[in-house]
Amino acid sequence: MTDSIADFLTRLRNAIAAKHRVVEIPASNLKKEICKILFEKGYIMNYKFIDDGPQGTIKVALKYDPVNHVSAIKSLTRVSTPGLRKYVGYKDMPRVLNGLGIAILSTSRGVMTDKEAAAQKVGGEVLCYIY
Repeated sequence: MTDSIADFLTRLRNAIAAKHRVVEIPASNLKKEICKILFEKGYIMNYKFIDDGPQGTIKVALKYDPVNHVSAIKSLTRVSTPGLRKYVGYKDMPRVLNGLGIAILSTSRGVMTDKEAAAQKVGGEVLCYIY
């Protein structure tokens, strides 16, 4: 697999389309950090790391509206790919859905959202857009 982040986002996208409650994803440290951000921002209900085998898995509990059964995540878009990396400085942070969504960045100070990176005045690689 060449792009594990795109695979992670596609598994989430497919689980949301199929109205699954839980999705299992092969683990990595970067995926754990992305799950942590999604949980803190309220896009998923919970996540749990299961250490089985050499890699482990992450179980992600998806969040839905109890009345309409609409997912909290409307769109997951991969921005930087292995073939074309996208980097931004802190002055050029992308605005996702005019500030309503989040952009997840991989910076020298770790994985964080666009607003946190701008506040810390640090740029990095734009991994994905979520709203």
